[in-house]
Amino acid sequence: MSVPATVLRPDEHEGRMDSCGRPVLFVEAKVVDENGDEVPDGTAGEVVHRSPQLCEGYWHRAAETREAFRDGWFRSGDLAVRDREGYFTIVDRVKDVIDSGGVLVASRQVEDALYTHPGVAEAAVERWIEAVTAVVVPRGKVTEAELLAHAREKLARFKAPKRVLFVEELPRNASGKILKRELRHRLGAFTSPTSPASPASSTASADPRSA
Repeated sequence: MSVPATVLRPDEHEGRMDSCGRPVLFVEAKVVDENGDEVPDGTAGEVVHRSPQLCEGYWHRAAETREAFRDGWFRSGDLAVRDREGYFTIVDRVKDVIDSGGVLVASRQVEDALYTHPGVAEAAVERWIEAVTAVVVPRGKVTEAELLAHAREKLARFKAPKRVLFVEELPRNASGKILKRELRHRLGAFTSPTSPASPASSTASADPRSA
């Protein structure tokens, strides 16, 4: 059984429902940049932690161990911010953050904004052709233009998706988790916004599964 690194106690929930809490006893945790340097509170970075109960590595997986365990700290792969009181809030997975023209966009924030639209049953956000792109399983009739406008109302303009692709279902594993790697692979089949298989207008509904 894994040991939690942070806990949000029942008496701490008010005003912090999106937080994963503060480090538990004997756990040190901090937020760092890509070089492993600690970032100021309120700045997004990767959560790293260390404790006496933390494992020393992955069994017979030396490369993965070297990547995850650096200078005595375990790199969690979670992108988070820490507030001045020491509470951590997960923003996204580091591997799912989108670099759009040099600006980092958390895919989870975009997905959460899209889920507030009644016409969205499921959504996953990825980078496609240098732009933030939403892949959506629609609920009823909804257009790309509607969802783009909705996202711009909820998000800063640089975070809002530039395209929406409609599909019948998203790729998932046996436990129901959306497979972002598989989604990226399917989107990779579209090499140009004007290619025959890709959307060329605001009303397109290309399906990455067809590639």
